[in-house]
Amino acid sequence: MTRFLLAPALLFAGPAFAHHPLGGEAPQTVFHGLISGLAHPVIGLDHLAFVVLVGLAAALAGRSLAGPFAFIAATLAGTAVHLGGVVLPFAELVITASVVALGAVLVMGRQVVGPVALAGFAFAGVFHGWAYGEAVIGSTPMPVFAYLLGFGGIQFAIAAGVALVADRMLQQGQGALQARLAAAVCMGVGLAFMFETVEHMILG
Repeated sequence: MTRFLLAPALLFAGPAFAHHPLGGEAPQTVFHGLISGLAHPVIGLDHLAFVVLVGLAAALAGRSLAGPFAFIAATLAGTAVHLGGVVLPFAELVITASVVALGAVLVMGRQVVGPVALAGFAFAGVFHGWAYGEAVIGSTPMPVFAYLLGFGGIQFAIAAGVALVADRMLQQGQGALQARLAAAVCMGVGLAFMFETVEHMILG
């Protein structure tokens, strides 16, 4: 499972920091909106790490995909908040902190369940989604709709896929350590982005 996480990390390490699949330009067609939506959660390694962690959390808790659904729904709402002109303070710091916090919880072998956990997923999702909204500022409604469809779908595919693979490994009695190692990799990604975010905040 750790190799599953490292492969995309190495592949997208270069463009990940840009977070803009279309080179910073807002999509102006439905096709470009869909492509941008599919790519954004993948080339942004901090976002990708959290989606993977959400899937791991679902598997380790032995629960349904309620957590991924709560997170993904909140990302859609967060994008709408951004498009509505609302500015969320310290968004990048909250995003990276969410990756580090969830990763740490899973590394310690704790389950993430219950209403508080769902609220946490939703809270993080609003900030992740708010960051996604930057890519479609200036787009017309249909490209924005395609963008939402794209990033909502790809996030669910990743989270559900990770949950399915991890659950099967856990049922075979050999996945607990691998899941915690995968969580540690994601936590490391979050820490790297957090240090970069803090440095930018300090240096202006």
